Amino acid sequence: QVQLVESGGGLVQPGGSLRLSCAVSGFTLEYYAIGWFCRAPGKGREGVSFISSADGSTEYADSVKGRFTISRDNTKNTVYLQMNSLKPEDTAVYYCRASYYGINYWGKGTLVTVSS
Repeated sequence: QVQLVESGGGLVQPGGSLRLSCAVSGFTLEYYAIGWFCRAPGKGREGVSFISSADGSTEYADSVKGRFTISRDNTKNTVYLQMNSLKPEDTAVYYCRASYYGINYWGKGTLVTVSS
């Protein structure tokens, strides 16, 4: 059974850090590109960061460049999103997605709240 389970969300003060994890099972992570997405209150889902399956190349939304870092550990079947210098506007539910030639699997999300 395919599963993606996000964790690591929570309440953090502005300027703080969180590390989100996306643990996968039921498929071989190394073959899949992974994306992190977010859905802020009252907004649509947006892409945050992506990491390829082939060479580990990464992409970031302009709003998080220099603050967030995506990484993957295929041996642990886990992808990470290190979030630093968090801002109130980063408040959202964060989802991970695994993609392979048009096949997409989604997690259920983890809530990140940035507030003082």
